[in-house]
Amino acid sequence: MDFKDQIKQFSDRVSKMKDNIHTEEATKNAFIMPFLQILGYDVFNPIEVVPEFICDIGIKKGEKIDYAIFRDGSPIILVECKHWKQKLDIHDGQLLRYFHVSKAKFSMLTNGLIFRFYTDLVEPNKMDEKPFLEFNIEEIKDGQVEQLKEFHKAYFDVDSIYQSASELKYISEIRHLINQEFVEPNDEFVKYFAKQVYPSLMTAKVVDAFRTLVKRTITNIINDTINDRLKSAITNPDSPIPEQPAPGELTHANSPAEKDKEVVTTPDEMEGYYIIRAMLRKKVPANRITHRDALSYFAVFLDDNNRRPICRLYLNGTTKKYLGLFDAEKKESKIEIKSLDDIYNFGKELDRTINFYLEQKATSKA
Repeated sequence: MDFKDQIKQFSDRVSKMKDNIHTEEATKNAFIMPFLQILGYDVFNPIEVVPEFICDIGIKKGEKIDYAIFRDGSPIILVECKHWKQKLDIHDGQLLRYFHVSKAKFSMLTNGLIFRFYTDLVEPNKMDEKPFLEFNIEEIKDGQVEQLKEFHKAYFDVDSIYQSASELKYISEIRHLINQEFVEPNDEFVKYFAKQVYPSLMTAKVVDAFRTLVKRTITNIINDTINDRLKSAITNPDSPIPEQPAPGELTHANSPAEKDKEVVTTPDEMEGYYIIRAMLRKKVPANRITHRDALSYFAVFLDDNNRRPICRLYLNGTTKKYLGLFDAEKKESKIEIKSLDDIYNFGKELDRTINFYLEQKATSKA
């Protein structure tokens, strides 16, 4: 069972069991511990998952947080739990205090239904007031599953998650602003469109009139988009409605012919990308490993430069899957792989490709 299926199964479990969970301790046992296990952590190993982790705060000694996840002897994620009926807003401050005195770079506040992940993007060593990732496990979206997967023990990389967190934070805030404007557009938003179609003076009365028009237009565009997708699905029942990419994950078409067709980035492609990015993290910062998707393959580049291909993934075939590797002449060799785990067998080849680009850059500077 892959990670996405495990999360779906856990979501169903929470929905079925929550009405029978009456205490915070029961919430931990029924929801939080199984969730941490899905992320690959051994909740019964007190060296890896420490319950009742002590965080001394100033003159307060013996303050405890519900769980601390450790790696190499240091905490990496703090977990504060509440009963599933409790709202989380009133508990942010408590977790903030714990975060400040801990070496952990990430923290999670949860009641078993809502999960909030925090870090210190605004001010070093001080937990942000707003989470960079938040979801309701009963309504979790595919894009959020992919973001959550970065916290899995097998893929956990502090720098990689921190980079993603920065993008997610701003994307989330922009999304919130756009939603606000869609519901109740402010004057500046309305004027932006009105000035381009209305030649006369922008009076308050004109702005109010255009506010209604802008709201109606937005609603019509959304409805038309939905109807077009439904019509496409009915006309071509064998062609699934394309999924939207997760925040921060853009797809690209590599040729004019491909632009006329939909390019869908699959979870397997993103998982392969995360594996490659983690493998090369010792060579270059994670944000330098980029990707572009095409109809026939998924490409991984250095610095988003198509003249610096690292590899290609061919995962959408009906029977066989391939990893495309490049030599110094940028000639591609396609190697069959049975599963994504096979990518780990080609670390030397990937390192060699990265080294070539790094040496090439050093030579050009000299």
